[in-house]
Amino acid sequence: MALVKKDLDLEKRWGKLLEGLQQLLGKKPTDMNAVLFIIGVHELGKGPMHFSKEEKQDLMHIATCKVLSLSGFYSLDFIDQDGWPHWKLEKSLPHLDSTEQEKMLKLHVLEYFEEEFEIDIQ
Repeated sequence: MALVKKDLDLEKRWGKLLEGLQQLLGKKPTDMNAVLFIIGVHELGKGPMHFSKEEKQDLMHIATCKVLSLSGFYSLDFIDQDGWPHWKLEKSLPHLDSTEQEKMLKLHVLEYFEEEFEIDIQ
């Protein structure tokens, strides 16, 4: 029963994050990839601009590495001449099914927004 409550709390916090992003951006992110894209653009630090499909995938990778760095899975390795960060895997990611992977990412994304923007998402 405690797991069900934990999952409900996570989904409630996730919903609040999506609502907050909608207020900030004027459009509600539809899924995890959209949220990761937003984080990637923020981490790149160049502001909104047109990105190719490959660059969008790179931005989501940057975001994934950034949020998972909060638990020591990745560390920033270097920033290339174009200003794109490159990450280094520090420890192996746990083998999780897709549902558990999504939960782990959501928890890290919530932690990222709470730390980066000094907000409490409850």
